[in-house]
Amino acid sequence: MKSVLKAFLILEDGTVFEGTSIGSRREVISEIVFNTSMTGYLEVLTDPSYAGQAVCMTYPLIGNYGIMKQDMESLKAWPDGYIVRELSRMPSNFRSDATIQEFLTVNDIPGIAGIDTRALTKILREKGTMNGMITTDENYDLDSIIPRLKAYTTGKVVEKVTCKNCFEVTRKDLVTGIPEACRHKDFTSGEGLRVALLDFGAKNNIARSLARRGCIVTVYPASTKAEEIIAAKPDGIMLSNGPGDPKECTGVIEEIKKLYNTDIPIFAICLGHQLMALATGADTHKMKYGHRGANHPVRDLSTGKVYISSQNHGYVVDMATVKPEVAREAFVNVNDNTNEGLEYIGKNIFTVQFHPEADAGPKDSDFLFDRFMNMMKKGRD
Repeated sequence: MKSVLKAFLILEDGTVFEGTSIGSRREVISEIVFNTSMTGYLEVLTDPSYAGQAVCMTYPLIGNYGIMKQDMESLKAWPDGYIVRELSRMPSNFRSDATIQEFLTVNDIPGIAGIDTRALTKILREKGTMNGMITTDENYDLDSIIPRLKAYTTGKVVEKVTCKNCFEVTRKDLVTGIPEACRHKDFTSGEGLRVALLDFGAKNNIARSLARRGCIVTVYPASTKAEEIIAAKPDGIMLSNGPGDPKECTGVIEEIKKLYNTDIPIFAICLGHQLMALATGADTHKMKYGHRGANHPVRDLSTGKVYISSQNHGYVVDMATVKPEVAREAFVNVNDNTNEGLEYIGKNIFTVQFHPEADAGPKDSDFLFDRFMNMMKKGRD
């Protein structure tokens, strides 16, 4: 049994939390964010949108159902660090492949446990997202650390997380061996439709959600030229989620402008939603502390219905800069009235800020994939 090692979380405002080291014992500086999900910690850890960030989980016990490799949203963990109140070391789940401690260690993710995560969350809510350091060095020097924290930026992380080469996903590639009670219903609404998925840090479940409906999904690196995608003659284009500041993706934005000018149906999620807005002349800005969790209510402005959604973003589209002749607001966040989706005028394009493909859930907005299927079918007619 490994001995307990002290760890420290140091924020750029000088606040220090003391706890115990979990996972890797290396030192890391990162942007500190919080996630309010009660479940789905594996999906959080394997979501490429967390590249360049260390995640604080507000739910007090994390890891109690272990790690299920079949549920991973990518092949590896992406956060720079992991912060929890209590880490479960004895998971109870017949599907579990490993403990979360083992997962963090194998993926070289440093973390800290045993701190007051609610107090940390309150600081981030009041002062805004800030940078921090996770270290096991008991002789840390605040005077030398603070300037390093303030200088940290996530940089161009889309280049880090995107796939290197094109690959295809079909229904036959879906994960098998999952017990019947845990499987999603099979769909055929998109049978035979070909979708080009631009990978800005795509979660696996986007391709899975399309493939389950019978689509043939070709995943493209973020740097792919629009001409290559158009030449492939897809029935639809999917713009994925991803990490970082959307304004850093200048080259991608130029290619999306070209895709916008085609008649190909387009569905965009999270970062893809922001990039489409930037490509059409709107602006985005950084939020005080963002939306991260599986319990965010969004209102569909066309029906008045409210859906509970999974979200992970620190930037938002500024509706004051969206031209009414270009797009109309389709969804808003019930908590703070920020934009959650756009429908583009005279185009087969709609985009959302939240995650309709969310695993472990909720599944309220899963119907948006079927809306995309119908849009592509009409495009074929």
